[in-house]
Amino acid sequence: MGMLENRVAIVTGASSGLGRAIAIRYASEGASVVLADLRDAPIEGGASTQELIEAAGGNVLALQADVSQWADVDRLVTTAVERFGRLDIMVNNAATYTGTNLLESTEEQWERVLRVNLSGMFFGCKRAVQQMLTQEPVNEVRGRIVNISSQHGMVASPGDFPYGVSKGGTVQLTRQISVEHARDLIVCNAVAPGKIVTGKPGAANDPQALDYSQRRTPWPRLGRPEDVAGAALFLASDMATFVTGVNLMVDGGWMAG
Repeated sequence: MGMLENRVAIVTGASSGLGRAIAIRYASEGASVVLADLRDAPIEGGASTQELIEAAGGNVLALQADVSQWADVDRLVTTAVERFGRLDIMVNNAATYTGTNLLESTEEQWERVLRVNLSGMFFGCKRAVQQMLTQEPVNEVRGRIVNISSQHGMVASPGDFPYGVSKGGTVQLTRQISVEHARDLIVCNAVAPGKIVTGKPGAANDPQALDYSQRRTPWPRLGRPEDVAGAALFLASDMATFVTGVNLMVDGGWMAG
C-alpha cells in the first residue's frame, strides 16, 4: 500500500520541474493524479509526465489549464471529480517569473507574474476548498492543499521583484487558509524550495549562479526536484494531519546558515 492509496490529486505546472517530480511521486504512492499545464512536453526533454506515470502503471489524467483563468481552474477541478469521484490533494505549483528588478519591471510583467503565481494559487485553493467542503472526511481530513512557495517568500529575491513578492503572498495565503478552514478539516501547507536544479533555461542554471548557490548551501549538494517531491508527499499524507499552516523549507540548510 502506497502512502496515497485511493487518493485523488491535482498538480498544476505538472509537465516539468517540481510539478513533474511531485506528480510522479504521488502516482508511485498510489494516487490518481490529474496533471494540469499549458504544455505536455517537459522542459527537461524526454517522455511526458503522463507517459512516465502510465508506463509505471499509474492512474493519470492530463488536462490543459491556464491557472490564471478562473474558468480553467473551475473546469480542472470539476473534470477531476467527474473522473475520479473526489479531490483529496490540490498542489498549486504553476508559476512564472520575469528576472526583473523594481525599476525594470513593466506593469504588464508585474500583472502577469501576480496573475499566475498568486491569483492562480488563490483560484486553485478556492476551487479546491469548494469541492472539499462537499466531501466526507477520510482519516479526519476532508482535503489537503500543498502550495509551492520559495525561500524567496522568506527573504528578498534580488533581481526578480514580481516573483519574490508573489511568493511572499503565497506564504500568507497558506496561513490564512489553514486557519480559516481548520474547523472544516482542510489542511493547508506550503513547501519552500531553496536552490533546486531543474531543466529551467536561462539565469537559473548560469554557472556563476550555481557556484554561488553551492557555496551558500550548507548541504554538500544542491537540491533536486525529488527533494521537493518528498516534502510534498509528507504534507499530502496522513502523517501530516496536525501539521497545517507551515511553510516547510527544503533548502539544504540555506536559511539556517
